[in-house]
Amino acid sequence: MDIINLTIKEAHEGLEAKKFSAIELATAHLEKIEKDNKTIFAFLRTTEDMALAQANAVDEEIAKGRNIPALAGIPCAIKDNILIDGVKCTSSSKILENYAAPYDATVVRKLKEQGAVILGKTNMDEFAMGSSTENSAFGVTRNPRDTERVPGGSSGGSAAAVASGMAVFALGSDTGGSIRQPAFFCGVAGLKPTYGAVSRYGLMAFASSLDQIGPLAKTVEDARAVFSAIAGRDPLDSTSVDARGADGFAGKKFTIGIPKEYFIAGTDPEIEKIVRGKIAQYERMGHTIEEISLPHTEYALGCYYIIATSEASANLARFDGIRYGYSAKDAKNLLDIYLKSRGDGFGPEVRRRIMLGTYVLSSGYYDAYYLRAQKVRTLIKRDFDTAFKKVDAIVTPTSPSLAFKIGEKMDDPLQMYLSDIFTISVNLAGVPAISVPCGIVGKLPVGLQVIGRPFEEAKIFEIASALEERI
Repeated sequence: MDIINLTIKEAHEGLEAKKFSAIELATAHLEKIEKDNKTIFAFLRTTEDMALAQANAVDEEIAKGRNIPALAGIPCAIKDNILIDGVKCTSSSKILENYAAPYDATVVRKLKEQGAVILGKTNMDEFAMGSSTENSAFGVTRNPRDTERVPGGSSGGSAAAVASGMAVFALGSDTGGSIRQPAFFCGVAGLKPTYGAVSRYGLMAFASSLDQIGPLAKTVEDARAVFSAIAGRDPLDSTSVDARGADGFAGKKFTIGIPKEYFIAGTDPEIEKIVRGKIAQYERMGHTIEEISLPHTEYALGCYYIIATSEASANLARFDGIRYGYSAKDAKNLLDIYLKSRGDGFGPEVRRRIMLGTYVLSSGYYDAYYLRAQKVRTLIKRDFDTAFKKVDAIVTPTSPSLAFKIGEKMDDPLQMYLSDIFTISVNLAGVPAISVPCGIVGKLPVGLQVIGRPFEEAKIFEIASALEERI
């Protein structure tokens, strides 16, 4: 039996039926990491002792005849900006190269309570700033579908781990598309939950009004199972709420909005063809398709990069070479420590975003840039509010282009930023969205995005499951 390619449900049923043990399942995945990670570099580090201890605890529960939770014994991976007590957490940055987390993130605590088996920490763009996982201080992650291409970013390591069979599911974070875009590139399902649906406690902050933790999984059903385990109010995160939407949408007919602004010149024609084919197929199932407009979409990219970089410049001020993390040894005074530690510790993309954010927040520019961007953000949110008065969900391509080659866009930051053009509006509006594989061009996956009303994850799971293809 091939236990590497099982879904969460299949693995759970196999464990309960004693077709294999949790130790066997964990060992198979650790061996897969040992074999393939040298090429793909999805994992920065493994937590083998922790994983085997967690798997053994599940086997003991099964041996006692007890029922186990849905995620018990299921091998998973955690993005390296999410804290696991006692494990190095670097955010793929030199400035945190030797930092060990002093506590568990809330989502990690919830996975441990479920009995999930944590295999290790996955590679990412430094401090989640990037769309290709080329900005890691420790090396480039490769796409398992084509190792000459990027896996997307910033949660590229998590997406590659799931797509390659190194983990059954993984956690990532999404600030402007960092779960959904790598899910598209690697051919897996990736959910960005509603802002506030999942606690951010223990997530290293990039842009606090945009960040959300979410699952990357082999199927929509798997993503739903992980989301159910990690969602909910957390007193340690004041932005989190316990506001799960209604369920029970199976068999219902929906009205799906297709925004004309997301089918634009510059989108790969093969992607548009596949996505439109899926939309037509959905209409043949008896659902209603309606063209809609999200008129302020064209301003989303500029709006996002002002707000996100502004928040990043404030959040990353804590990495000063004094309290923890990398500290320059040859500094002559306090200012020198700050300058050298941050200059040496941060990579070029992080420095670029800090400088941009500091500039737009500076005296004389705050009103012209940051305040105006916040006003545009309100208009973008209103676009979604207006659309959702007429439709149940919105379907778009996840990205305008297929996975690109390693190094192809590193010298052109604007082209790199444009790869998130279809995902960033969702973060600005705070609504949920999932990317699911829906086809293939050559050997490269194509994904579509289903966007829903706040806290209606159950509805977009139902719609996405009808459109997904297991690639």
